[in-house]
Amino acid sequence: MLIKADGSLSLSRKSELTGVSRASLYCEAKPPDAERLLLRRLVDEMYMAFPYYGTRRVSLHLRRAGHDVGRDLARSLMAEVHWRTVYPRPRTSRAQPGHKIYPYLLNDLERIAPGEVICADITHIPMRGGFSYLVAVMDWASRFVLSWELDNTLEAGFCVSALKEALDRYGAPRISNTDQGAQFTGEAYLRLLLDRGVKISMDGKGRWVDNRFIERLWRSLKYESVYLEELTDGHHARRVVASWLDHYNHRRPHLALDGRTPAEVYFAERKTEGLGAAA
Repeated sequence: MLIKADGSLSLSRKSELTGVSRASLYCEAKPPDAERLLLRRLVDEMYMAFPYYGTRRVSLHLRRAGHDVGRDLARSLMAEVHWRTVYPRPRTSRAQPGHKIYPYLLNDLERIAPGEVICADITHIPMRGGFSYLVAVMDWASRFVLSWELDNTLEAGFCVSALKEALDRYGAPRISNTDQGAQFTGEAYLRLLLDRGVKISMDGKGRWVDNRFIERLWRSLKYESVYLEELTDGHHARRVVASWLDHYNHRRPHLALDGRTPAEVYFAERKTEGLGAAA
C-alpha cells in the first residue's frame, strides 16, 4: 500500500520519491572517524587532479603517503566521492532499481545555444568533521550556473529544489542531461522535467566525459576556493560556495568562451525572449 490510512506515505513510496533505498531508511547515520574523513578528502583531491586513475593507482598513492589502503578500501572511498573514471568501468554506485534510464542525446547536436541544454551533477564539499553535498544546475553552452543547493544528505529533495529554481527563473530548456544517479532518475526529478516538456538525456555508464563541463566546474571550485580553507560547518560552506559561484558566473573570464564570463555569454546569446532577465 502506497498511502496509509492516516494519509502518510509508506516506506516504499518514500524510497521511490527520494531515490534512497528502503533499507537505508532504517539505518541510523554514524559520523565517519577522523582517518576516514582524511582519506576521503585525499581521494577527492586526487580525483580532481587525476580523474583517469583506477583503484590500483589510488591505493598506491595513498600507501606512498603512509596510509594502509588496499584496492577494496580505495574502491569504497572512490564511490563515496562519486569518482567516475574517464574510461568505461564497472559501476561502484548504481541507479535506484526500477528507475527509468534515458539515452544520451547530446552526441548528434552540432551547435548548442545558451538556454537549450542544461546539465546537473552532485559533488561533496569537505568540512571539519564531515561533508556536505552540493548540486548545481548549469547551462551547457555558456557554463552559467543557473542554480545550486547544499545539503547534508544525498536524498533527492535538494536536487529537485535546485532544478525547480532553475526552471522557474530561467525557463525550460530543450534537453536536460545528468548521470544515472538515483537523485536524477527518481520520479520527482523526472516528473518536473517532463511536465515542462524537457527531453531527458543521461550519461552512459561510467562515462565522466559525457557531463564534462560540470565536472570542470567542480575542479575549479575546489582548487580555487574549497581546498584553500578549512570549512567549519554548513553555514561557512554555503558562504564560500556562494561567493565563488557568483565570481565564476559574473567576473571570472573563461578561455573556452573567448575570455567572456558565463553570464555575458548566457544573457547575450539567449534565443528565447523574456527569459533570464536577471541573475
